[in-house]
Amino acid sequence: MLFASIGNVPQTSSATRDFASSAAEAPHSIGAAPSAGHDVRHTGSRVAALLACACFGLAACTTTPVRPPPPPVELPTTPLPTAPPVITAKPVLVPTTFAALPGWGDDDLVDAWPAFLASCDALMRKPDWNAVCTSARGIDGRDALAIRNFFESRFVPQRVTTTEGNDGGLVTGYYEPLLRGSRVPVAPYLTPLYGVPDDLLIVDMTSLYPELKGKRLRGRIVGRTVVPYPSRGDLAASGALRGKEVLWVDDPIDAFFLEIQGSGRVEIARGKRVVETVRLAYADQNGQPYKSIGKWLVDRGELTLSQASMQGIKGWALTHPERLNELLASNPSEVFFREEAIVDPSRGPKGALGVPLTPRRSIAVDARIVPLGSPVFLATTLPQTDTPLRRLVMAQDTGGAIAAAPDGAVRADYFWGFGAEAGAQAGRMKQNGRMWVLVPR
Repeated sequence: MLFASIGNVPQTSSATRDFASSAAEAPHSIGAAPSAGHDVRHTGSRVAALLACACFGLAACTTTPVRPPPPPVELPTTPLPTAPPVITAKPVLVPTTFAALPGWGDDDLVDAWPAFLASCDALMRKPDWNAVCTSARGIDGRDALAIRNFFESRFVPQRVTTTEGNDGGLVTGYYEPLLRGSRVPVAPYLTPLYGVPDDLLIVDMTSLYPELKGKRLRGRIVGRTVVPYPSRGDLAASGALRGKEVLWVDDPIDAFFLEIQGSGRVEIARGKRVVETVRLAYADQNGQPYKSIGKWLVDRGELTLSQASMQGIKGWALTHPERLNELLASNPSEVFFREEAIVDPSRGPKGALGVPLTPRRSIAVDARIVPLGSPVFLATTLPQTDTPLRRLVMAQDTGGAIAAAPDGAVRADYFWGFGAEAGAQAGRMKQNGRMWVLVPR
């Protein structure tokens, strides 16, 4: 998430992804993502009482470690806020059988097995998962029948529905893009991507609001007062991030969509020669709410809803370069990155669960509804078709678009993987779908 998705908005991981009100560009955590980026496959936060109801909102994907806070500061004298909003129409998990899962018997579970073992790497220490994951280590990953028997004997499928009994929802997609960049600002590499600012303050609200476990608020200290961190537009206008550049890339729109996805790879050039490829992973976010630039364009009549895909937004930006800064500033959220080595090119970035995402076997979810790490059977269709896409996936990421979905909505963001083809599929994906969470017996 990873900001994880190209999806309806909300930006995680993590990460930020949506294109219009429910199309491609939303922060995904990747990483916690959150991302990745989302993406922008990318993780939201809320500030503690000392930020008192101030003006912060949950951002997208990715849960990241909390740095030690600065010395005590003066607390606001205004009354403490009421608890931040929580899901009121929380989806209901309805127990069912594997026979009720459409296409369960047709899925290649051998292909899904490595992604499940990756979830176990993170879940092994949890009491509800220890026995299940210990048992999984003894399964031959090449034995399809043994894997199927394992899931059917160890789990109970539970259908995700709204309180009104509706089990249909929105499934969008996200991916890991490839950008071209440089370690020094030289034409055409003039668009900076930033690391975490030194003055970004992160406050954990868990002790005050347990329901916000894993959510943190961002701000900064001005004098003796904690204030919201500046928006994207204010940061750009003030030059406050100067000196925190991680890399420079050659396309400002690609840089923006990297934030939405939450993570991506960058080919580093020296002269005309590519000398290395690195991963930029979601590190943090400025705490400002994610707002969809696709929706901004639709609301102003610049694009129709059907045109507000990732491809459509890029096309608009190319024909309206004089309005590019205005477009980007309409989203106050800014994602910060860290550089990582690419250990295994076949695997994706780490999602909010803390394990690498598996192309076509990982999804971003709302962790308030679907526990991170859980196997989920997903029934949807391929982008812009009626061709069934029914498979076992793992809830390994979160995303801003997911968390911003209407209360009670059934929602998922499907990780397509790395590269241009994955990006094309993710950008088009806005399908109806249903989900079943597999819960350990």
